[in-house]
Amino acid sequence: MLTEATPIAGMARILILYASLGSGHIYAAQALREAFGRYPNVEVRVEDALAYASPILRETLTRAYEQLSEKAPRLYRLIYEGSDTSDLRESMSNTLLLSKIERPFFRKFEQLIKEESPDVFICVQQIPSRLLQLVQKEYGLRQPHYVVITDMVAHSTWINYDVDGYFLAGDLTAELLIKDGIDPLLLHITGIPIKLEICEPKPMQQMRLKHNLPIEQPLVALFGGGLQPQRVRTIVRRLLESPLRGTLVVVAGRNHALEAALANLEDGPQMHLYSLGRIDFVDDLIAASDVVVTKAGGLIASEVIARGTPLVIIDPIPGQEEWNADAIAAYGVGIQLRLLEMVAPTVQFLMEQPEHLAFMRERAKVFGRPRAALTIAERILAMLDIRLEAQVLDAQ
Repeated sequence: MLTEATPIAGMARILILYASLGSGHIYAAQALREAFGRYPNVEVRVEDALAYASPILRETLTRAYEQLSEKAPRLYRLIYEGSDTSDLRESMSNTLLLSKIERPFFRKFEQLIKEESPDVFICVQQIPSRLLQLVQKEYGLRQPHYVVITDMVAHSTWINYDVDGYFLAGDLTAELLIKDGIDPLLLHITGIPIKLEICEPKPMQQMRLKHNLPIEQPLVALFGGGLQPQRVRTIVRRLLESPLRGTLVVVAGRNHALEAALANLEDGPQMHLYSLGRIDFVDDLIAASDVVVTKAGGLIASEVIARGTPLVIIDPIPGQEEWNADAIAAYGVGIQLRLLEMVAPTVQFLMEQPEHLAFMRERAKVFGRPRAALTIAERILAMLDIRLEAQVLDAQ
């Protein structure tokens, strides 16, 4: 349901900025576009900051992110954790310095900001936010600048000068930022923006019938697209060999190597296997599942939690995903595992302990925020109303 938070002075123009390093930022931007699009007098534009960077820098950043996170995870952890600081002044100075170094490679992005000149800037990734602080200051652009943090624990690089508000995953995120010295008045606990279809009720049995999945047996969904194929194969094989009676649905997504790695696996004595590639019913499958096994990306985890489905977290990327996994475990909505051998017995334990599974579902319902994107849109438009009213009064 839309609120009365609608701009009072005609069409409101919103520019949402992300950087295509990982898919989570893209999905968050798309969710926000969908939410703002529900207002008839709001015009939304979504842009990838890296599309406006020099080809050399764009290629360097993309390759560095992929190589470090996938092939040198320990080094990635050292860089990620080593660059985080609880000293607010030091953190903001560091990001300001970094933006000055990056700026010569983002001249087209700078031109976009000046030419577009929207009513509101929204950044869902660090790069456009830290560049925006420079451009706004130099050219006297006074539009509000909001940051939507897409991780459950915020790295210090999310914090910049002249940001008018931060939108956060939950209370834990806010508590840690306040401890680091962020003004509590800038913090809005809304959840991470996820697709709006998650607001719609989807009964478990109905979703199973819709996709021809067994109704009565336990159903485990494993989203393995971002995981190492042989590790997933090991997990799947052990689940198939377990005494648990049920259904295992493995989604490979775009990971063709994973599809190949699972090709010769067959049903176990008690567990039936459904091996899928890329699907367009991820939310349906989450709603149909008793347990979801996946990585700890901020978006997929938020989607699962918002459905009230318990999580088993495996192989988080060092850095932000490890921090997300810690938050998920702290909230009581999921279990984080480091040993592959523990996945099958953990899933079996959960299925054999319905009271524990029910507890995790209840915790997920408490912390899940399916309306996050709508809540962010409503609050930003409400703040824009207040800003426009103040301008009208000043003009009089």
